[in-house]
Amino acid sequence: MPPIPEIKTIEHMIFYQYAKIMAKSAFGHKDGKEAKAKSFGYIRNTVRKLISGEKKWSDISREDWQFVEAPKKCFYCGSTENLQKEHIVPRCINIKPECKTCERILGIHNQIWACDKCNGAGGKGTKGLYTFYHDMHPEEKKFQDIIDPLVEKKYLKTIYHCHECNGTLNCEDLDGDGDITVLDIDCCIKH
Repeated sequence: MPPIPEIKTIEHMIFYQYAKIMAKSAFGHKDGKEAKAKSFGYIRNTVRKLISGEKKWSDISREDWQFVEAPKKCFYCGSTENLQKEHIVPRCINIKPECKTCERILGIHNQIWACDKCNGAGGKGTKGLYTFYHDMHPEEKKFQDIIDPLVEKKYLKTIYHCHECNGTLNCEDLDGDGDITVLDIDCCIKH
């Protein structure tokens, strides 16, 4: 069941996740759980405005500057050892042949720092962000609410364009589990 009735498509779910990040920032909430508990009306209203086009999200260059100015550490675990550039949307995405040269996938818009453990085959590797957090925190029912906001904003803005290219923004329940969830956002990454 979607978190609010307005969530019917992948685009709506992306906007919902982004609205939670906006609420965390606007009201100083520590995570998505607190944002939902204390600012649900704001989140719901923001989702409605994003869906209608009355509100737009910021250009991704804002997140790029935040990344450049952030401490150099793994955005997944906090380690400062063995860091490498991590593509949040995996470079192996293969929606169309152009994916291999897509600037949105290869460029700084889609990059953060990750340690070799988190970025390697035993870590995120070729997984989508939500699938990775789901696997990394199996005990956490709302794993999506503990993702670093900068990582999630960059991911949402990049994966939005992947779904747009794939023609799946207006689709529902891509993973076929009967519900639209954040894991559906990752479904266009399957290669």
